[in-house]
Amino acid sequence: MLSKTVKMIVVLSVATCFLYASDYNTQAEKDRKALSKYTVDKFKNPSKNMDKFFPYSTKKELRDMKKNLKSNDFKNGTYAFDMIGKVSRDDMMEMPPFEDNVEKGKKAYEKSFKQCFPRVDIAGEYPMFDEKSQKVITLSEAIVSCAKDKGLKTGKKGYNLKSGKTADLQAYFASVSQENSKKVNIKINSKSAQNAYEHGKKEFYSQRGYLSLSCATCHVQGAGQRVRLQYLSQTLGHVTHFPVYRTGKGKLFTLEGRLGGCNRNMGEKPHKASSDWSSDVLYFMAYMSNGMDLSGPDVRR
Repeated sequence: MLSKTVKMIVVLSVATCFLYASDYNTQAEKDRKALSKYTVDKFKNPSKNMDKFFPYSTKKELRDMKKNLKSNDFKNGTYAFDMIGKVSRDDMMEMPPFEDNVEKGKKAYEKSFKQCFPRVDIAGEYPMFDEKSQKVITLSEAIVSCAKDKGLKTGKKGYNLKSGKTADLQAYFASVSQENSKKVNIKINSKSAQNAYEHGKKEFYSQRGYLSLSCATCHVQGAGQRVRLQYLSQTLGHVTHFPVYRTGKGKLFTLEGRLGGCNRNMGEKPHKASSDWSSDVLYFMAYMSNGMDLSGPDVRR
């Protein structure tokens, strides 16, 4: 009888801990679902939604957009709705410009990174909150940390947070993750992780720089509008297709690399890629795409 009672207490304790842990992402889930609904509603019928969502677009632009998109369709970024741009992108993807990068990443993994990353299909599991260091760790940070432990060169010409060899290794991880039908799977399992998420959300929606813009100005309210002949991408699905090969730059970029570029475009001095600001914002952004299919690496202009 005592044995049964003890077992029951253990089971109830585990269940209680699980339920308690799941409470940490309650607000994040509300945020994610609200953003998903907003984005799906916005692109359900762009022409009919012109006055509400697309006041600066032309009728022709809106007629050329794909309609009735589902949440997971946005894993393709602007190519979810930009039918004309998708044709060009699909042509490039027949012989992807990042094929050599994936091969370089694979060779690097086999030679130096297996011990740090026993599994390869991990692209959707980062950024993750590390309870030991009490901070968010991005995939770029995990790669650079491993490189340092192995005595490999780091910095601009070695493993760094924005591009280069780190992006090559990420391209390999992303490619295998996509092949294995992996999804974005970000966890918020503690109060500290919840605080990091909330910090990232606050900064994502805060106006900064001499233009007084926020990330959301362009990528929530402005998503689907044109700037310099290009569509602004939507937050939903932002992280699914990285690393991204930028044809204008001729190389792969990590999420940190792209975030720094956005900072500059906003008229703000870029935050350091290694800062809590950068990692927490990416943590928030990644959670917004939770459950979506991974589709990287990919190509953008």
